[in-house]
Amino acid sequence: MSALTVSQDSDQNWDDLVRYWEEMEWPEGSKVEIIEGIITVSPAPAFRHHVIAARIQRRLYSVVPEEWGIFQTLAIAVPSRLGMLIPDLVVAPVPEHPESDSHLPAVLAELVVEVTSKSNAGHDRVSKPAAYATAGIPLYLLIDRWAPGGPTATLYGEPKGDGYRVLKAVKFGDLIELPEPFGLTIDTGEFPVD
Repeated sequence: MSALTVSQDSDQNWDDLVRYWEEMEWPEGSKVEIIEGIITVSPAPAFRHHVIAARIQRRLYSVVPEEWGIFQTLAIAVPSRLGMLIPDLVVAPVPEHPESDSHLPAVLAELVVEVTSKSNAGHDRVSKPAAYATAGIPLYLLIDRWAPGGPTATLYGEPKGDGYRVLKAVKFGDLIELPEPFGLTIDTGEFPVD
């Protein structure tokens, strides 16, 4: 993963940063996020990464209301943390009149899911949950394929400030339950292991 630092001139503000993110020509197929004011360009996720996201998405379809969407690679904005983040999955009501075509305000999300990649797992473990909690996103599911003790799934909830409380943490092979409004049990034994 390579990161480009965007100049933090006194004239530069959130709108300038977003405009740069939207208008720059980035390498095709890459994932481009703004994480704590730094534009981060990552390669496309690996196949197993996509399989995990797809399996979670399939389960979610059975429980989300019709007026909600389950979005892959949709950017969500957290201006207070200088973040334009692209979770693997975002579950949110579909706004009738979206503010932007390029992103959704993070405050609208009900659940975000991140599946770690080896090269940027630190962002999914530290920077992104701080931004998601700051935005007040009720639930954050981290599927950490590269956790030091082996692959894990951790559900975070009850955001306060820039932190979450761990609601449940399991090793791959165990079940993890998403509370209401989802009321869904996910079998992590279905996830491929590297």
